[in-house]
Amino acid sequence: MSPRRSAAGPELPAAGPEPGDADRPERGAADRPERSVVPEPATARATKLLAPNPSPMTLEGTNTWVLREPGRADCVVVDPGPEHEGHLQAVAAMGPVALVLLTHGHPDHAEGARRFHELTGAPVRALDPAHRYGGEGLTRDGEVIAAAGLEVAVLATPGHSGDSLCFLLTADDAVLTGDTVLGRGTTVVAHPDGRLADYVDSLERLRALGSHTVLPGHGPVLPHAGQAAEAYLAHRTERLAQVRAALRGGARSVEDVVAVVYADVDRALWPAARLSVQAQLYYLGERSC
Repeated sequence: MSPRRSAAGPELPAAGPEPGDADRPERGAADRPERSVVPEPATARATKLLAPNPSPMTLEGTNTWVLREPGRADCVVVDPGPEHEGHLQAVAAMGPVALVLLTHGHPDHAEGARRFHELTGAPVRALDPAHRYGGEGLTRDGEVIAAAGLEVAVLATPGHSGDSLCFLLTADDAVLTGDTVLGRGTTVVAHPDGRLADYVDSLERLRALGSHTVLPGHGPVLPHAGQAAEAYLAHRTERLAQVRAALRGGARSVEDVVAVVYADVDRALWPAARLSVQAQLYYLGERSC
């Protein structure tokens, strides 16, 4: 996912798994100056707290969302973010926290979930059992979760990863999209866990939401889920055409395709581009085209 120059501009991949010590309390933050975490209201019930993990992979950082019914003291937190003690403490201070939901298990969204559970005692619910702490899982598409006076509906949206979910905040006509739709640029399909066919289907589901506000996992809020999903679908169509053209032009490997299709992308992002190319080639192979 980097800013698009055209409908199929370069992708700046959100939140691929990173190596590191999962037990370190402030992973990746040792040489980063502390900053205050400023809550940013986005809708009547949703407030964003930006995690201090900016990078080409995460834009300005991960958006942690605090959902609170007006007039209630307790809240629901979506994606605690990285295991950064200052950020987790700031989010916990928004509580009491009744429940934690994860859009998916990539480290920039879920790494801090265990520590956040320790800080708040709130159960963490996720599709992947590896990221559940003190509570049941999220296993059913369309499930409506009632907590802290809120109703949040689960929308299965695999593609970026196999466990990607979106959450509908119906009272605000809003959808929390994790890395499925970003506030800026486009997202990587993290092959082989992520599959392009699934991702296209998920974008179709989001397109049907029309004017719902997008509360993304990275980047700014978007005003219209349908339009955002439509732009993403157009991007995927154009990108697949570029991959086909690269193959017709003699590209014989993933690296060959990356060098052609992502020629204008910083080479530091090529490892993530390879994941998207692998997903695109697999998608084309499934369709023999």
